[in-house]
Amino acid sequence: MQGYLKTARIVIAIATLLAAGFLFLDFSDTVPAAWFRKILWLQLIPSLLAFLHTLKDGLSLSVFGFVAVLLLTLLFGRVYCSYLCPLGVFQDVISWFSKKLRRKGKKRYRFTPPRTWLRYGILLTVCLSLFSGSIYLVNVLDPYSNFGRFCADFFRPLYVMGNNLLAQLLQSLGFYVLYPVKIVSANPLALIVPAVMLMLVVWFSIRKGRLYCNAICPAGTLLGLISHLSLFRIRISRPDCTQCGKCAFACKSQCIDIKQQAIDFSRCVGCANCMKSCDRNAVGYAMASFRKSGKKIPHRSKRRFLFGSLLFMGALSGLSVRSVIAASRKKEDGTPEEHHTGFEEAVKTHQVSPPGSQSIHHFTASCTACHLCVSACPADVLRPSLFEWGFFGMGQPYMDYRFGFCNYECVKCSEVCPNKAILPLTESASPELKTAAEEDARQAFNARFDREADLSDSNDRTLMQDMIRRNIKVRTQIGTVRFIRNNCIVYSEETSCGSCSEHCPTKAVRMVPYKGELTIPRVDTDICIGCGACEYACPVTPYKAIIVDGCKEHATAQKPKDETPDEKPLTDFAF
Repeated sequence: MQGYLKTARIVIAIATLLAAGFLFLDFSDTVPAAWFRKILWLQLIPSLLAFLHTLKDGLSLSVFGFVAVLLLTLLFGRVYCSYLCPLGVFQDVISWFSKKLRRKGKKRYRFTPPRTWLRYGILLTVCLSLFSGSIYLVNVLDPYSNFGRFCADFFRPLYVMGNNLLAQLLQSLGFYVLYPVKIVSANPLALIVPAVMLMLVVWFSIRKGRLYCNAICPAGTLLGLISHLSLFRIRISRPDCTQCGKCAFACKSQCIDIKQQAIDFSRCVGCANCMKSCDRNAVGYAMASFRKSGKKIPHRSKRRFLFGSLLFMGALSGLSVRSVIAASRKKEDGTPEEHHTGFEEAVKTHQVSPPGSQSIHHFTASCTACHLCVSACPADVLRPSLFEWGFFGMGQPYMDYRFGFCNYECVKCSEVCPNKAILPLTESASPELKTAAEEDARQAFNARFDREADLSDSNDRTLMQDMIRRNIKVRTQIGTVRFIRNNCIVYSEETSCGSCSEHCPTKAVRMVPYKGELTIPRVDTDICIGCGACEYACPVTPYKAIIVDGCKEHATAQKPKDETPDEKPLTDFAF
């Protein structure tokens, strides 16, 4: 039966790759939000981080995916790396294509000694950095997050480009089943780290198979440590083995020492290639004996491992513990008509973190920069950062109001985040806000149906929960508006405007009399929710006349004094 393990592994791995990849590529909102966390439930590091960040708030089954992975490892070894890790499957796909292009008859893999000092040094450094409060190394090395960045930053634009070309072709033939989509590009400098990691993973996959998993990946090293306790292990039956070497040549982890007829199970990813390649069925799973064996695969000395770990940590400590001050970014605008009158630079006190992230500290300490929220954001307002969150926050998304604004009732990012960096709004809201939202929702519910809400009915309960969530969203304050008078064209050019007020959903920005028939913006930070609609709509360049400063701790905005927009139309609208 073990001869079918490779086939089963390929089927499950392809399903994992397609399901996880489509979450990042989907631009048409095909996948329901509830499916995101179910598909990503078994991703090790996001699940572990979600567990750690929900210890104080009470646990739920949604954060125990890592426990299932650990149980699988205790039973069968590092099968997660070959079956469930999308980056691991991606490496297998690259290796498969490279095999097709390789000269026929050339042996691909050979046994290599384990790089003990390197992989355990990296794991130790990652653990120490987490205890010190920095998640930067996890962001850079986490296999799931790396796969997400590859898909969101590089594959998604190609996917959208292919969709647009096919849509144009079909429309020329009279078919309108597809529609063109705007291609959104990130800051090229913010793509340097993902590009380097992509080239590194591809190069290792072509040349050395699973070298990234067994030398760099902290998840692989952690599971390798646990695999020493696995109940079942892949072993070589010495009486049946002829030392032909076929299993070693097929082992992508390069962990089979055919001379000693031994397998370094801490590096084995359970791909079953060795079982399929053996003609005598001499390789397969067997019950572990946990007895000391006379022959061992040679490892590096403990002294070298400790020295390498200290050297690696010393190099890391050369970096400043504090984040580099966020670089001032060049202001841009995408409005049809621009007014180049904004020359007074106003630096934001803080960038804006997504609704549901509770605070800047919670977000930057929890986000692994997988960019799933970037892909899922329908307004394209979430963008990968460069230094907006500092050096150690590179890649973590932020709200960039040059390209869009946070839709008034959209909560997509909070529904898809797998590691609790962005919490569902019903979890992240304060008790006072929850109470107020529930009361508002109940009033709206009763007004709609002219009866008391019967929460025993599933449809009514779903509708009530949706109303509560929306009320929390429209009251959650992620930032506050700031008006820079000298940049406003009403002040500098005495020209009518009002774009910021027209776009503000809560009327935190209102036009008040200025000179004659001219009106100028006035802001009310108490009712501002920080959605950024005013900043996005402002036509002034290079520096906006109105910006949104992020809240270090998300607050609750007051109810608008008058939620109905002004009925009096603006005359002499400038553009």
